[in-house]
Amino acid sequence: MTWQHLPENPLDRPMWHALGGPQAALDVGQGPLRRIDPAYGPFAGCAPGHEQALARLVADGGEVWLVEPDEVAPPSGMRLVRSAPLLQMIADGEPEPYALEADILPLGEANVAEMTELALATEPGPWGPSTWRYGQFYGIRIDGRLAAMAGERMRPAPGLAEVSGVCTWPEFRGRGLAARLIRRVMAEQRARGDVPYLHSYAGNAGAIRLYENLGFRARRAMVATILGKAE
Repeated sequence: MTWQHLPENPLDRPMWHALGGPQAALDVGQGPLRRIDPAYGPFAGCAPGHEQALARLVADGGEVWLVEPDEVAPPSGMRLVRSAPLLQMIADGEPEPYALEADILPLGEANVAEMTELALATEPGPWGPSTWRYGQFYGIRIDGRLAAMAGERMRPAPGLAEVSGVCTWPEFRGRGLAARLIRRVMAEQRARGDVPYLHSYAGNAGAIRLYENLGFRARRAMVATILGKAE
């Protein structure tokens, strides 16, 4: 059975399905909770009707992020830090031919410090010490400096892979670096049989236009709910 024919489309709850499926090895949750190893980021999910269990995830402080179709109301012991409307997009059409570009370089452990610096400065999404381990990241250097990068994150089912971590230093924007890097990530995903998808902040019209030009279409509205410990 392919992911399109599952009883629940895994894209509707990507974190929940990723941690119960292809990326279950990263799940450190218990019972009705699924929580990714915090080194990878703050993402979590819970079984419907068990939202109160989320409070255990912030008992010692910190935040937890949920990406769901609707905002998650904070249960007792938690507070809403922020909620952000998202647009989930998918590139399930006929792919364009792709030719490898020599200046797009694979990034790995030797590049973690500069990847982290770029991600924390530009905030493409939550970044932790192991975020780079989700999958292959690629970068472009200009005058020896890592100018831009892109990679991947959640795999909610076999055949699906999220494009993520797309960011560029402000002084290098406007050169088409992000588009080139996204194409490279998409090409690798498709080569292994995955359909690329991603999330954009719903109000980021410029990013959405870019993704549409790269073959993504709007799939559905989502919400990122960030919860913390009640004060």
